[in-house]
Amino acid sequence: MSVPAFTDVGLPTQPAVVFLHGVGGGRYGWAPQQAHVAALGWRSLAWDMPGYGDSAMVTPYDFAHFAQALWQMLDAAHMDQAVLVGHSMGAMVALQAWTQKPARIRGLLLAASSPAFGNTDGDFQKQFLTQRLAPLEAGKTMGDIADKLIPTMAAPGGDAAHTISVSLQSAHQSMSAVPPDTYRAALHALVQFEQRAALPTITVPVLCLAAEHDRTAPPAVMERLAQKILGARYACLADAGHLLHYEQPEAFNAELEKFLKDVKP
Repeated sequence: MSVPAFTDVGLPTQPAVVFLHGVGGGRYGWAPQQAHVAALGWRSLAWDMPGYGDSAMVTPYDFAHFAQALWQMLDAAHMDQAVLVGHSMGAMVALQAWTQKPARIRGLLLAASSPAFGNTDGDFQKQFLTQRLAPLEAGKTMGDIADKLIPTMAAPGGDAAHTISVSLQSAHQSMSAVPPDTYRAALHALVQFEQRAALPTITVPVLCLAAEHDRTAPPAVMERLAQKILGARYACLADAGHLLHYEQPEAFNAELEKFLKDVKP
């Protein structure tokens, strides 16, 4: 297994944060967050998940192997321990990582995510996959998919006149760049995710961060997630949808900064 590609900002002597993107993301989407934590005295890594950007695929393409790739990246960066900040599918990777090597995790910021994929019945999963993969089967590009999907994931007003707002350009670029085969594989992995049993075992500081207009991981889901983790804090960003760190980077960074104060040695 080769080491995933990552952007490394900061010094080896600083405490560390690792940013994990969602199914339509990539490492460059975290640039505002990496700049913010650098100003606070933290080193950070943002990865391209296996199969994304400059990172090779892993086989089988599943969460256990994503987490193994994460440890390989931390080892390559000589990083013993880190705070994991995950968005959507990235937060699922963070939960999976906790089940493998909890001693290497100092805190978890779980944004717009869930500890399991929706209903566990096969019909729900099949319907989700069919719906999400239909544009690819019809010959659409990832850019076409981003055109349609991103406005539906943002807060109302973010898709005014059906154009992508400036704050969402980065999200659009990231999703457009995802290889179609990776997108397919990631969606198939996503519907298999199940880590509800891990929640009571978490003993590090946790922030469950929701977005007011998120229809993918609604605030009520994120609030329930926080209630199942001992000592976890819940917060909700106003005027944001599922792509909250793109839509409201300053508000996201403010919550991240507050959380890092909880875990700083």
